[in-house]
Amino acid sequence: MRYFLLAISLTYCCLLPLNAVEGHEDPDTEQETSQEQSAAQEDSTQSSEKETPPTTEEAASAGHNAWMMTSCALVLFMTAPGLALFYCGLVRRKNVLSLMMQCIFLMGLMTIVWSLWGYSLCFGGTPNEAGFNKWIGNGQYLFMNEVQGTWNTESGKTDFPSEGKIPRLTHMLFQGMFFIITPALICGAFAERIKFSTLVVFMVLWNTLVYCPLCHWMWDGGWFAQQGAVDFAGGAVVHISSGVAALVCALLIGKRLGLESESMPPHNLTYTVMGTAMLWFGWFGFNAGSGLASDGLAASAFAATHFSAAAGALTWPTIEWITRGKPTVLGTCSGAIAGLACITPASGYVSPLSAILIGVLASVCCYYACTALKAKLGYDDSLDVFGIHGVGGTLGMLLTGLLATRAVYDVNENGSPVGLIEGGGFGLLKSQLLAVVVTYVFTIVVTLILLRILDATMGLRISQEEEIEGIDLSQHGEEGYISV
Repeated sequence: MRYFLLAISLTYCCLLPLNAVEGHEDPDTEQETSQEQSAAQEDSTQSSEKETPPTTEEAASAGHNAWMMTSCALVLFMTAPGLALFYCGLVRRKNVLSLMMQCIFLMGLMTIVWSLWGYSLCFGGTPNEAGFNKWIGNGQYLFMNEVQGTWNTESGKTDFPSEGKIPRLTHMLFQGMFFIITPALICGAFAERIKFSTLVVFMVLWNTLVYCPLCHWMWDGGWFAQQGAVDFAGGAVVHISSGVAALVCALLIGKRLGLESESMPPHNLTYTVMGTAMLWFGWFGFNAGSGLASDGLAASAFAATHFSAAAGALTWPTIEWITRGKPTVLGTCSGAIAGLACITPASGYVSPLSAILIGVLASVCCYYACTALKAKLGYDDSLDVFGIHGVGGTLGMLLTGLLATRAVYDVNENGSPVGLIEGGGFGLLKSQLLAVVVTYVFTIVVTLILLRILDATMGLRISQEEEIEGIDLSQHGEEGYISV
């Protein structure tokens, strides 16, 4: 024990000098460290002096861009899962995947078409400049030219072209989401009987030859805009065009097999309810984003969208309650979509309170179109694309001429009254009516020609055997529901 304590004492004595050496800092080393710290502080100070805070305009631009990118996602969300679920719940179980496939496939296909030539045909050229064509866009933005970022060798930075308050790339993406959902809406008219290969070719041609001119006429200073017509988010460009094309498709392709002898109720309304909620949610980006800025106008359009949808969702089931004794879930969903479609062209021009009236009128008119008018004319628009989108978009365009107010949007840019009720006269209403009529005629003619050509070359409809088997299996080799 004595030797053990002696060993510990010797070890401790040996370690004491070492600790003293480690704790002692050389004066030269201490001076070098101090100089390095001072240099680092000077560099940090110089760097902070070079980094100037963003200007008010730059900060606002960043906010606008953030909102618009969010709106892009919201509108894409409308096609899938929103529209895909809404549609697939309304068909028979043997065709549930076909509607989902059409929506998802069109998301991919139309994105590529839009980036290569669609955006340029819609927005190519600058109004009031030499060479501007009021009928169709030029090749300015073909293959993303002057849209995506480019390297500036002089400044040593990337340059992103602007479109108003946001990058042109963001504008291209936002408008591209409309290019996607418009043909997807048409799919509801010929559900359960269209050949998928023909559908693909038809949608590429239809979007190029129908959607692009209409978009250019209205939103890029083209012929509609020159006539004084307005369409805030797509009453004519999206809803009337898709609704009218859907009606032509339904008439030309014909009715579903067994429609008049078999019961064909929706196979899963829970899908339709979820799809409706998603569409309602995404529609905020669709309408409120169409002002291309995060400001008071966006807030007004947001509120108008919500109020019209709410009024529509209440009115349709109320009509059912009165006429049939029971309000239905499908009626509530249909009323909400009718209110949303109808407010689309007016959302940035009418007050939120007026939007409630628009939602009520939309439900009343669309209810009549989907029941009495459809039965009287005898066409098989499977999922009532024309009855809701065509009729709703038409009504919304005309009501814009009546209810538009300078308090929301100074359309005339001089503070004068806008709509008829505000005291603006019949000028805007006449322009709206002209845009509606031309959209109907143009869409009918081009759609009819395309369908005739495709029917003669590819065929529009699947065979009776394939229709009886179901499109899921006959066209895609899959089933939505598998019993184990």
